[in-house]
Amino acid sequence: MKIIIFFLGIISLISCGKKPQTFSDNKYNLINVKGGKFVNKNSNMYGKQVFIHDFLIGKFEVTQKEWTEIMGKNPSHFKGDTFPVEMVSWYDCIEFCNRLSIKDGLEPFYIINKEEPDKENKSEFDDKKWLVTFNIKSTSYRLPFEIEWEYAASGGQESKNFFFSGGNKIDDVAWYWVNSGEKKLEGNWHWDVIKKNKNRTKTTGSKVPNELGIYDMSGNVREWCNDWFSDFDVPAGKVKVQRGGGWMGSEERCKTSNRHFFEANGFGPDQGLRLCRSIH
Repeated sequence: MKIIIFFLGIISLISCGKKPQTFSDNKYNLINVKGGKFVNKNSNMYGKQVFIHDFLIGKFEVTQKEWTEIMGKNPSHFKGDTFPVEMVSWYDCIEFCNRLSIKDGLEPFYIINKEEPDKENKSEFDDKKWLVTFNIKSTSYRLPFEIEWEYAASGGQESKNFFFSGGNKIDDVAWYWVNSGEKKLEGNWHWDVIKKNKNRTKTTGSKVPNELGIYDMSGNVREWCNDWFSDFDVPAGKVKVQRGGGWMGSEERCKTSNRHFFEANGFGPDQGLRLCRSIH
């Protein structure tokens, strides 16, 4: 059984439970998520003494159009304005968040030092190791913390105890290895079969949303979170958390309780992001 090491001190980073702000410019479709304890009985944090404060999270995964408008280029393998951006590393994503914040006149959440290596980064494969700290007073754009991601994906206070984000019938709510290609696949997961079937990302928001009106938190692309991943086998400081499965992911990977990870400097055609903001 894995140790779920979510964020010592993260609760203090999220919010203090005050009346939610209203944002006049909500062009990025942020959903106001009401906080509380975990309701979904299938969640890793159900029954634990954890309280989530209110926060904002993207209704959709960040699209290639949104990314290109801010970053000036589209790194994605599967091109299309309405498809989620992919082929982006964790470092790419935090730079995107900062640039978006600056564009909207907000104080960036991430303080990035590219000259001084992060002593907490123990990865032997990460060639960047930027020293990144959080401006906890900022309410600007950022990645979700893992605990926020799972809370929102599992339905928050509106949860109906689904295994996947939005339902128990995965084909209704997720693009994953079975249904994201030219034809519906059967049998066991196999990469050669997936590749031959031309599986790929799909337009964001084209499946059923979850209880909070959020789309694609199961399937389409895996989503980066702020946290270092850790459990019995993986010490903190080696890899960053990713959640949600993806177009090539198995059913198990697409469950809202499933935790996975990747190198912070790594990227792939099934790795994207979803915006988040704190509420103070």
